[in-house]
Amino acid sequence: MKRIAATALALACVLATPVWAALKPGDAAPDFTAQAALDGRDYTFSLSDALKKGPVVLYFFPKAFTTGCTAEAHEFAEAADQFKAMGATLIGMSADDIGTLHKFSTQACSGKFPVAADPDLKVIKAYDSALIRVGSVGIANRISYVIAPDGKIVYAFADRSPEKHVENTMAAVRQLQKK
Repeated sequence: MKRIAATALALACVLATPVWAALKPGDAAPDFTAQAALDGRDYTFSLSDALKKGPVVLYFFPKAFTTGCTAEAHEFAEAADQFKAMGATLIGMSADDIGTLHKFSTQACSGKFPVAADPDLKVIKAYDSALIRVGSVGIANRISYVIAPDGKIVYAFADRSPEKHVENTMAAVRQLQKK
């Protein structure tokens, strides 16, 4: 019985890994509008409006003010001007409430890009980015997408470590520019 339970748990962990969950390049990016915070102020983010200006880098993160998410936000903030120079819009999203993200947008994101609230996980689920949900509380997995102006996903990267998300999405935007 213990062996069956251990096997079931191991299988559940493998099936729950983000690599299996992420949308793939070529998939249509689900359109959304979300309440967001930009430098501590309310901001409404619309994917369709952002795509009219160029590609969108959409990254999901588990929880504001945790070590990995804060480090990732700092890295994206440092690269925000480069993304902008390439015509890309940058947006982060988590299941955190908007009040938390007001603070996170000023402190961790340095007011450089918006972070959107998705406490009901509608967008997070649409992008296959839900990690867990316990009762009414859920969190997003750490997944980054680059979405082309035509609304197609051109790059998806799922890794719980925040280390390569900025570097990889930057390379994907550069590659998209070459086409």
